[in-house]
Amino acid sequence: MAQRMVRFSDLTNKIIEDDDAVVRIVVEQHPALGNGPVEIEVAEDEVEPIRKGALSVVSLKLYQGEGSEPEAVTMEIEAFNKLAGGRDMADVIRRAEPAYPPRKQARPAPVPVTEKLDYSTLEHAGKPHRGKTTEAEKETVRNNLPAINERLKRDGIRTIDLDNAEHVARYGLEALT
Repeated sequence: MAQRMVRFSDLTNKIIEDDDAVVRIVVEQHPALGNGPVEIEVAEDEVEPIRKGALSVVSLKLYQGEGSEPEAVTMEIEAFNKLAGGRDMADVIRRAEPAYPPRKQARPAPVPVTEKLDYSTLEHAGKPHRGKTTEAEKETVRNNLPAINERLKRDGIRTIDLDNAEHVARYGLEALT
């Protein structure tokens, strides 16, 4: 047994024989719309009267005062063009300021952020830094204090002083004092 799916025009309820003859229409504005745009399907031959009945309109928004909600207005283009008092409305529109700021130019590539230093390595352990001193850094400093102090001195950075209570506490050097 076979099944056949039949499509009907949402406008006329007539059968649409050919699937390629289906036209999708999205209704974006209508007094009956409650929750936004809706979609209907019609037969291809039902579209021509829609095109013939189309109006030449202009859509605009009126802003009555600072911070007010805009009022959406749609009017026939001929009536709108007459508002220019005999001037060419196309010229008025060409000379008008853009209503919205132009899109921003492409941003340059971000400057790479410097990599976080791993203070638990011999290369960086013991360097002054903000933030918490990890157990791994403390262990590296405890096990390699002479080499780390030599590197710090060579690099012109303060050395870790066992007579400095802050250094001893920061790196857990109590056993070495």
